Amino acid sequence: MIEIPSRIEGETFSLYDLESTLEPKGYTISGNWDYDHGYFDYKIDDSNGYQFLRIPFRAAEGQLDTRGAAVQMERPFLLSHKYQPDLDDHAFIGNVSAAFNQFQEPANADAKFPEKYVDLGKSLVHELESILLD
Repeated sequence: MIEIPSRIEGETFSLYDLESTLEPKGYTISGNWDYDHGYFDYKIDDSNGYQFLRIPFRAAEGQLDTRGAAVQMERPFLLSHKYQPDLDDHAFIGNVSAAFNQFQEPANADAKFPEKYVDLGKSLVHELESILLD
């Protein structure tokens, strides 16, 4: 994980407005959200695992699943996940669990981020600042 200091840290936005602005730019809300926090992810590459720019946020007003929720932005970071090349060794095969255990367990959930994408991640953060603050 590589943190990227940003001018968006501490800024508060409507979650609806953020989604409307960022989704057309390629950002998605990560599946790792809860009622009080979440992440916008921008996939940088997926050829050898997954490399993301992740933008964390916390609920500032309301819960994330309520109309009119506002969020406070936190420090962006670059994140790399590398997955096992074969089947998950902890997965249970069966009809019921197949509906829940569809994905492989990460071989390294916080893998070293490829140096070749660090400058791209920084430029994405600068672009994000321009979109949201200027």
